[in-house]
Amino acid sequence: MTNDIATLTSLLSRIADALERAAPPATVAPDFEAADAFVWATQPSRFEPVPRVNRVDMDLLQGIDRVRDQLVENTERFARGLAANNALLWGARGMGKSSLVKAAHAHVNRSITDPAAPRLKLVEIHREDIETLPALMAHARAARHRFIVFCDDLSFDADDTSYKSLKAVLEGGIEGRPDNVIFYATSNRRHLLPRDMMENERSTAINPGEAVEEKVSLSDRFGLWLGFHKCSQDEYLAMVEGYVAHHGLPITEADWRPQALEWATTRGARSGRTAWQFVQDLAGRLGVPLKAA
Repeated sequence: MTNDIATLTSLLSRIADALERAAPPATVAPDFEAADAFVWATQPSRFEPVPRVNRVDMDLLQGIDRVRDQLVENTERFARGLAANNALLWGARGMGKSSLVKAAHAHVNRSITDPAAPRLKLVEIHREDIETLPALMAHARAARHRFIVFCDDLSFDADDTSYKSLKAVLEGGIEGRPDNVIFYATSNRRHLLPRDMMENERSTAINPGEAVEEKVSLSDRFGLWLGFHKCSQDEYLAMVEGYVAHHGLPITEADWRPQALEWATTRGARSGRTAWQFVQDLAGRLGVPLKAA
């Protein structure tokens, strides 16, 4: 009898240990005081603090004055607790869409002078984790801070239904977007979905118009659409000039200008990214370290 009880006790102990190992880890409340910027990670879901954000100064973003002012104004209103819109920054590659989001976040946070006031937090979510947005929003909803949830290079391919999760979170769900959260996204596409995907829906649906409307309506969840277009030669050179001056590179315009034009020509593109890549190469050749942002 004693042996039977001992055997049963041992078995139950092993079962309890196995169940404990299989159980999900206890939820830990995120520490939003750890940083002003975070990356949303999954498996397990958590906010990874980013001590130093890879950003450029607002003054170095050339050729996008109108959209810059619109996004900064929208962000300032949101930070003050006023009505603001989700924003979609779309258009040409390398023209500073993601750089503007990060610069606007830093610019607005610098304007918060009251040490007791909650800081504006920037949370980046990767495109492949969009379906976990509800969990992210649940954490943010309970916090005292205000959050910009940011997704860079957002788009959806054929047979990808995760866009429905984004639609529900932004406006259509039963809870909707928390008052202390705003969503900013960048994309090369204005409507986030490829044209052939929409055309396929049109050709196969019972009601083609309604099917396409379902796809297009995702972009309608963004009240602020900011278009970025290819820059002119003068704008490109102004970008290079700004970087050269900011980093104090010891070179005259007469020397760097033809090099910058050749750099853009060999790459077949003029953009803020092209200008920055040229300045990085130039600084390296001159043996000058670039200033940290």
